[in-house]
Order: sequence, then C-alpha cells, then structure tokens
Amino acid sequence: MSIKVEVISRRGCHLCEVAEEIVRDVQQEVPFELEVMFVDGDVELESKYGEEVPVTLINGRRHDYFRVDRLRFKKAIIEISEREVKTEEGNA
Repeated sequence: MSIKVEVISRRGCHLCEVAEEIVRDVQQEVPFELEVMFVDGDVELESKYGEEVPVTLINGRRHDYFRVDRLRFKKAIIEISEREVKTEEGNA
C-alpha cells in the first residue's frame, strides 16, 4: 500500500495555498502520492469540506483542516511509511 495524501482546497484561498506548499515540501523529504482537489464547482466536496478548507486527508482519513502543522503531518507520514515497510518485511 502506498501513501496517498489529498488536499481539499479552494481557488484563491491563501490558507489552502500555504497548506499545499507545506505538503509539497514534506513530499520532497518523504515520498507519497498527492492529489489536490478543489471544492469550487463540486457540490459533494463543497458540502462535505467547504467550511473547513484546506482539509488534508492521509489514505482517506482526515488529518488536518484549516491549517497544516508541518511537524505533525511529517510525523504521520513517516509513521505510516515505517508501518508499511514492517508489513512488507513480514510478508517476505
């Protein structure tokens, strides 16, 4: 299983831009798949996340909203990555 991070964003949202920048910075240190989705024009995303953007999901689970704490986010990614390595080693 690989790590997938989703950033739910809004166009023109300064906090969203900052959150995406932090996530991309961490991605340079610890690799993961990244998808940025915009609530603009998406009724489902808007109703689910519109009041909380930016929202960060890791493997489909909500991690942060409004702001991304870089250290907390990086720690979560590293912990998931280490668990995956242990699982792969156990299956070898």
